[in-house]
Amino acid sequence: MYYIVTTLYIVICFVLMLVILLQQGKGGDIASAFGGGGSQAAFGARSGATVLSRATAIGAVLFIVGAMILGIIGQDGPGSVIGGRAPVAPAQQAPAPEVPAP
Repeated sequence: MYYIVTTLYIVICFVLMLVILLQQGKGGDIASAFGGGGSQAAFGARSGATVLSRATAIGAVLFIVGAMILGIIGQDGPGSVIGGRAPVAPAQQAPAPEVPAP
């Protein structure tokens, strides 16, 4: 189950990155300075912005929910890194054999 959710989460991350990179910036870029600003809209001036904005919002919600689900599923055992571990006593060493002096 954990690996399925992780794979789905990675796909959501890539889709969210793609949707964010497809959006046109609010400010004027270098193409609009030379008169080429209208040719960059792939889906039209207003409809593309709303479709990509909705996709970004949905992707962001799925990203946050997926992170919380992975955090809950991935948590096994006690909530602490050192919780539940007994202290380990150092092993006692046997005394070194005595070597007779010549």
